[in-house]
Amino acid sequence: MSIGRTVLTINGGSSSIKFALFEVGSPLRRILSGGIERIGLPGPFFRVKGALPEDNFSKGADAPDHLAAVALLTDWIEHRSGHGALSAIGHRVVHGGPNYSLPQLVTPEMVGELRRLSPFDPEHLPEEILLTEALHRRFPDLPQVACFDTAFHHDLPRVARLLPLPRRYEALGVRRYGFHGLSYSFLMEELERLAGKEAAQGRIILAHLGNGASLAAVHGGRPVDTSMSFTPTAGIPMSTRSGDLDPGLLWYLARTEGLDVKRFNEMVNFQSGLLGVSETSSDMRDLLECESRDVRAAEAVALFCYQVRKWIGAFAAALGGLDTIIFAGGIGENAPPVRARVCGGLAFLGIEVDEKRNAANEGIISKDTGRVAVRVIRTDEEIMIARSVCRFLNFGES
Repeated sequence: MSIGRTVLTINGGSSSIKFALFEVGSPLRRILSGGIERIGLPGPFFRVKGALPEDNFSKGADAPDHLAAVALLTDWIEHRSGHGALSAIGHRVVHGGPNYSLPQLVTPEMVGELRRLSPFDPEHLPEEILLTEALHRRFPDLPQVACFDTAFHHDLPRVARLLPLPRRYEALGVRRYGFHGLSYSFLMEELERLAGKEAAQGRIILAHLGNGASLAAVHGGRPVDTSMSFTPTAGIPMSTRSGDLDPGLLWYLARTEGLDVKRFNEMVNFQSGLLGVSETSSDMRDLLECESRDVRAAEAVALFCYQVRKWIGAFAAALGGLDTIIFAGGIGENAPPVRARVCGGLAFLGIEVDEKRNAANEGIISKDTGRVAVRVIRTDEEIMIARSVCRFLNFGES
């Protein structure tokens, strides 16, 4: 298949590598996307979706670790498109620490700095570093660009980013960082495309609700606040993350159950949230399906919706009013009952959801009489990475 310049985007997780391949142009053209899932776990598989019939498959994969998975991916891309088919690689890097606020070329110096930052995000950064190094060994002359998920929130107002701890910790980089920045950047660009510049300069709440979930407040095109904090564990309850907790719990559980910090971290990141409350599933779809017959599932859904609604109220106060809410992410885009419950009782803010529009997952789900536009926008972190790479390398995509 003859194509021009191409950009490969990589989104590495603790047990997965999601990817997409774009042809550079105006606009960018997505050639294919996919992922290698369950890396290092039983039953890993490789899935791809694209325009060509041979680009649509899901099959078992030999992926005992990330090195094997990235080798499998690059072998397949070269077999499909030919040697030298790639022009650049863009990486989603979850945590940029206090210094990285713009896309950066991956260099040995940057990798060293990311290693130093690994204690900030031990669940993501080590694998992301490993992927950049493995791809450099495979394509030593290919530019790799790091796109930081914290960058969107880098210039939060000081009052929003400051944590109420002894000041010496701020000098060590302890502050509110916020995450889902690539998603939020895309949503803001898409809002301007759909509704115009004036709407994008208004008072906006962005709700990225998926396995990881957070909200952000934006005014004048600039971030005002966000629910996640120093780590992605903070904020609202998520699939397996607890969200905000009383920090005194650690001391209490250490005394009563002998829980050490490692086990506490595992609990609040992998055993809590929807899974912890429901005791059955971390998937909102499962919980909605069985909530009528399982009070634990019903309580998990209710807690999630209540906490999102509470954050919307808090951010409306921080913004001094509200013009637009945008729902995105797997739950935000695909769960009308959750959107309805989140927005229920917020008519005093001017939020009125139209039942039929919401059930149909329309782009605007608010009533025409409502003062606040409530939108559903399908987020696209991969194209945001590709756009950032093209802008950074001056590939002609703006």
